[in-house]
Amino acid sequence: MNPPLLDVLGTQWDLKAPIVSICWGPDGRTAAYAMGDGRVAFADAHWPQGPRLEPRQGGGVSLVPADAAAVAPAVVTAHAGSCHALASDGSGGFVTGGDDGRVVRVRPGAEPEELARMEGLWIDAVACGRSGDVVYAGGKRVARWRDGGIDEIELPASATALAFCPDGRTLGVAHSGGVTLWHEASLPRRLVWPGYHRAIAWSPDGRYVVTGMQENALHGWRVQDGGDMEMAGYPGQPLSLAFTPDGEQLATSGALRPVCWDFARPGSSQAPRECGIQSKAPVACVACHPRFHVIAAGYHSGAVTLCQPDSDSFLLLKGAGGGAPSALAWSPDGQRLAFGTQDGWLGWIELPDPVFSNHRSAMARPPSEKESST
Repeated sequence: MNPPLLDVLGTQWDLKAPIVSICWGPDGRTAAYAMGDGRVAFADAHWPQGPRLEPRQGGGVSLVPADAAAVAPAVVTAHAGSCHALASDGSGGFVTGGDDGRVVRVRPGAEPEELARMEGLWIDAVACGRSGDVVYAGGKRVARWRDGGIDEIELPASATALAFCPDGRTLGVAHSGGVTLWHEASLPRRLVWPGYHRAIAWSPDGRYVVTGMQENALHGWRVQDGGDMEMAGYPGQPLSLAFTPDGEQLATSGALRPVCWDFARPGSSQAPRECGIQSKAPVACVACHPRFHVIAAGYHSGAVTLCQPDSDSFLLLKGAGGGAPSALAWSPDGQRLAFGTQDGWLGWIELPDPVFSNHRSAMARPPSEKESST
């Protein structure tokens, strides 16, 4: 069996603290990793002497090994306790929230800058809008920071996750009892469904918002009229959600394989499809490629694979070990995948277009039950 692509096209380091979240800068060169000990690591993915794929006469590509190691990440301390949340501000900086109640902007090579704070609360979620807004949540309070001014709303329950609609104008806030939508020019709007909603994702066209629930289910709403749909039957909690770039498929964790729901015909009676390799360890997180119908899936065993919504085949990116992946993030151009684990390993894998040009043939057939070890 071929080695994991991390071994030939990637790099990793052990930072000795759980990775909480990962974001790329807009240029796809810098990846920021928020850690459970309050630090943020910046990995410069510009690796001119790194491994590369070169065309081969007669077709195909050849691997040229790295001539030098990648530069180790730079690290800054953003919070006195744990870092709980991370978002890219769209201008090369990143915003973090921590259990010290502070909202902090961090940049490679610069001192952390405090933007705001909520005394006595943990900042459990942050998000950045296209107009420079920074939104953060502590308990039932959600605040929007813009040019030093702050607007605030109160929720019916503590916020668990934040996500801006793709147009950057409407914020979705998940919490117990449903979702609150906060549009910049109107009062908050409630989308109600009983249960504890812990994760949130928008469809690329902004028509649907979906949550992952503690009750081993998803719930979705059509934003225009509030029509809703229930997606149940998971053996575990689907707390990682990602849409394919065309919005036709929603990939989730919560099972022994990635689970994909059809959003080309949402609300239809069609059952969800599972894809990739089935593992003895459940899927911990998923991330959809920004251009192709390809899903990165991290398993609790530590393995990371690539798969497609309609296929059992897979490509092994990272082998088991090093802790369960806690975050996966594609660079904006899809040329790199960053990963972080609960045991403190972080890194990225170079995945240039030749890897995907024949991605169906590059995917391995599922191993037999005896061979499967992820």
